[in-house]
Amino acid sequence: MDNNTIYILAIESSCDDTSAAVLCNRKRLSNVVATQKIHEEYGGVVPELASRAHQQNIVPVVHQALAKANIDKKQLSAIAFTRGPGLMGSLLVGTSFAKSLSLGLQIPLIEVNHMQAHILAHFIEEENSKIPTFPFLAMTISGGHTQIVLVKDYFKMDILGQSLDDAVGEAFDKSAKILGLPYPGGPLIDTYAQLGNPKAFPFPKPNVKGLDFSFSGLKTSILYFIQKQVKENPNFIEENRDDICASIQYTIVNILMSKLKKAVKQTGVKRIAIGGGVSANSGIRKALENAEKELGWTTYIPKFEYCTDNAAMIGIVGYLKYKEEKFADQSVTAKARYVINE
Repeated sequence: MDNNTIYILAIESSCDDTSAAVLCNRKRLSNVVATQKIHEEYGGVVPELASRAHQQNIVPVVHQALAKANIDKKQLSAIAFTRGPGLMGSLLVGTSFAKSLSLGLQIPLIEVNHMQAHILAHFIEEENSKIPTFPFLAMTISGGHTQIVLVKDYFKMDILGQSLDDAVGEAFDKSAKILGLPYPGGPLIDTYAQLGNPKAFPFPKPNVKGLDFSFSGLKTSILYFIQKQVKENPNFIEENRDDICASIQYTIVNILMSKLKKAVKQTGVKRIAIGGGVSANSGIRKALENAEKELGWTTYIPKFEYCTDNAAMIGIVGYLKYKEEKFADQSVTAKARYVINE
């Protein structure tokens, strides 16, 4: 192995997906994700069940990632893992495994902030991939987070705004639950929204100062609206499902876009990158493509597999930290709350 070839094994276990990936420098050789189906019957992630499933999945997932990458563990340069933020029980499984493996192989250990990884996923080298140039604005939108971040460099990031209560992914999932859709409901809202009229039912937009977000009020107004309509017409949901979903999606995308426009105005930065599970949403993707044409923005939209939780994004941060020799020692512990710029 020549000195310029760096192999990173990355492990991601922040929520309910167990993932392992192998990167050779900036290129992904494998990215294996084991999704936990058990949470569907509970309508949300059950932390205790998630950590148990991680314990069952982690060895086969790592084994598969190495096999797909066609490399031996002895060739690895370092182990990168998600330190936080996330569910404590889930994080502990990945953290313990990564620490043990780095100790056993006597190679460096690299801790990664999950939210930073969603942003830096844009730097994974792919065919035809568009790599952002600094500075750029990143909007991380997921089931647990909604943030607008000014990215000055790989490890220099300032949070400009974030949700004061629920995350955007939660707003999608809870709205879906109100409509009786199975968990996770966000992608289903997106599917039905494409068949409906986005202006059929106007929902109020929260009035939040600055670049912060709030989605709890919107969720409540959707709940009251549906309850009122169903009282008058028990078949209201099935008769208007596509229009309801389109209207919910239209409102949420509008909230996100109006804050982004404000951030562009405030910073003068017109390069926009999105990340996190909700960046797979077709409404937000379309809105960003329109902004590129109408407002002269340059937008960076990740591949679908890098939107949801995956280890390749942990691996790219691992690679960037390896180059700067930002290593962790064996005393490192998982952090359920872990701010992006700590």
